Amino acid sequence: MPNKYLNKKGIDIKPQKYRVQNWKQYNNALRKRGSIEVWLSEEVIEQWYVKDRIYDGTGAPDVYSDVAILACHEIRKVYRLPLRQSQGFIDSLFLLQKLPISSPDFSTLSKRLKKLNLKAPRYRKTDKPEDIAAIAIDSTGLKRFGRDEWHQEKHKISGKRSWRKLHVAVDEEHYIQASDLTDRFVPDAQVVENLMEQMSRPITHATADAAYDEESVYETIAQHSPECDIVIQPQKNAVYGEKHPKERNCNVAMISLNGQMNWQKKRNYGRRNYSELCILRYKKILGNTMQARDFGCQRQEAMIGCGVLNKMTSFGMPKSLRVA
Repeated sequence: MPNKYLNKKGIDIKPQKYRVQNWKQYNNALRKRGSIEVWLSEEVIEQWYVKDRIYDGTGAPDVYSDVAILACHEIRKVYRLPLRQSQGFIDSLFLLQKLPISSPDFSTLSKRLKKLNLKAPRYRKTDKPEDIAAIAIDSTGLKRFGRDEWHQEKHKISGKRSWRKLHVAVDEEHYIQASDLTDRFVPDAQVVENLMEQMSRPITHATADAAYDEESVYETIAQHSPECDIVIQPQKNAVYGEKHPKERNCNVAMISLNGQMNWQKKRNYGRRNYSELCILRYKKILGNTMQARDFGCQRQEAMIGCGVLNKMTSFGMPKSLRVA
């Protein structure tokens, strides 16, 4: 459950224990995540260069295709490489394979990143005709620049940190169906409309925390999926009102009658954990720091990172069973 029972008497609550049932398949999936053949396949190599270069009078036509630029940045995110090291790493792979192609230089990788213009994360499961069973929406901060803790403590100076906010919408199969990167001052509720536009299939269940408890969020989700069961944690000062959305009044009434924990169990509010786990996976696997400096490039970098996580999810996820 996202919210636990209050521990007022100081009694320690033992953590839950789980047992992974598919260790063999999950180990193979983890090994496959690091395979360079996954991120640089034969299909990508065939589309490495632009076949029909057209001069439009504004400069030299592009030599490398968008597929090549995207593949290089995916490798950069997976292995956490700077631009120049990414170029050297990919060139060495082509040299070992004796392929007559080369990596784009670091300047081209940097300039072409913003032009990719990715509208949604890659490798989503969008071919299914049925609806998305459940979606969980949440946000987190990704560090832009600033001194780390060791430097602050040693020299006794301020961190002067800054960050961006990554917003994600995750389904029950751990696929990121939608994502967006904004400035840290943008409220979470304002991004929901953009997230809904990225999803082509209807939603049957949507969960979010109290930061999304606004009428605009209810209206946006209802317009996208009229039959969606919207389960958003009401704010502390939330009251029942005729002018408020029907789903919000239902949540407020159930909490006042049955209590917070019973409301969570009956409305399946625990599905919000999928977004929490997604954020943890992003920071642990890809890091919590942005590599690009330009905001437009940072948005594409975050979108590529979400696509990388989706690709890793397709290899296999652990199936856990609670034992205690």
